[in-house]
Order: sequence, then structure tokens, then C-alpha cells
Amino acid sequence: MNDFRVPVADRKALWVVREIGQPAIVKTCVSCRSARHRPTGKFRVNANRKLLDVWLLICCESCGRTSKIPVHERINVQALESERRLMFENNDPAMVRHLAMDAALASKAAYQLDWRGTWKLETDLPFYELSGGDPAALEVIVRFELPVPIRVEKLLRAGFGLSRSAVRGLVDSGRIRLPAALDAKAREDFTLFVSTTPQS
Repeated sequence: MNDFRVPVADRKALWVVREIGQPAIVKTCVSCRSARHRPTGKFRVNANRKLLDVWLLICCESCGRTSKIPVHERINVQALESERRLMFENNDPAMVRHLAMDAALASKAAYQLDWRGTWKLETDLPFYELSGGDPAALEVIVRFELPVPIRVEKLLRAGFGLSRSAVRGLVDSGRIRLPAALDAKAREDFTLFVSTTPQS
């Protein structure tokens, strides 16, 4: 990882990780043994006196069987914010989307998320020539529309149109300054800096 210091940048570029789909929920279907599911867009909320159970309903892509993912189990009604409870009861699309991409929920419920085909990178400088003649430092702001884990190196290769070895060479020389290691997976907004000359 670079010794990250924020240089003064005269130019800025915005890269956006655009959402083009939601991740598949990888969980073995008890009926057909297929492993890919999608959210149905609905929750199931069951009340037992003062206790609530909340499940996210998912559907097998192969046979259509509906399964449940536990979101809250045996939670006291008063411990759940009323606004959140109403979102479950009303099958709020934003809540469905949030939980369908929630890595913490996936880990807790022992399933995986398949992020293939869910994103594309949009940048106003897709083929910026890093060895070109403009001496001004470049600040690149990377924004995520969805929390897809992407290796930092993959983002740089896509954004600058460079090979893996070229990207690694620019990072090693200090020309590209990163807040995380090249092999790290980013899923939240970050900023990187590019200079035209190697940094000490």
C-alpha cells in the first residue's frame, strides 16, 4: 500500500460504479438444488405477542420456490423502530434492495452474493493518457451506486484503460496515490490522486 498523502490536484475526474443489476443470492434450493435466487420484493412479518420475526422472501431462479432469509428473529416489538417495522410490513422496495445487497446479512444467514453483471464503470476520462503532456495533478473521485466489492486494481485498469503491469508500475513509482492496497476490495466511495512525475 502507498504511503498515502493528499497532493494538491488541479484537475478532477468523477468515476461512478453504476448499478445495472442486483446480486444473485447464492443459496441451495431445497426443491431443485439450484443455487441462484432473487428477492421476491416482499417480506414476511409474523407477530407472537410482543415478539416479531421478519424474513426477506427470495425466489429460486430455476424452479420458482420461495424461501425465507431471517432478518430479525424473536425481536421485541419495542426494540424495532416503528419506521423500520412499517417498511417491512409495506414491502418497501428500498429496504428490499438494501437487504438484498447486505454483506452482513449474507454472512449471518450463511449465503453468498454473486455480484457478476451488476455494475459498470462510467468515467469522464476513460482513456486519459497518464504519460501525456499535461503536468497538472489529477484527483479521481470514485463513487459507488451499490456496495459491490471490486478490487482497486480492477477499477484502475478499467478507468485508465491500462494493463495490470502498467497500473502496478504507476502505483509502485508513486504516480498513483491510493488510500488502500491495490489488491484490496473497495465497496465505498474513495479518492485517488495521479501525478505526472514519480513521487519520492
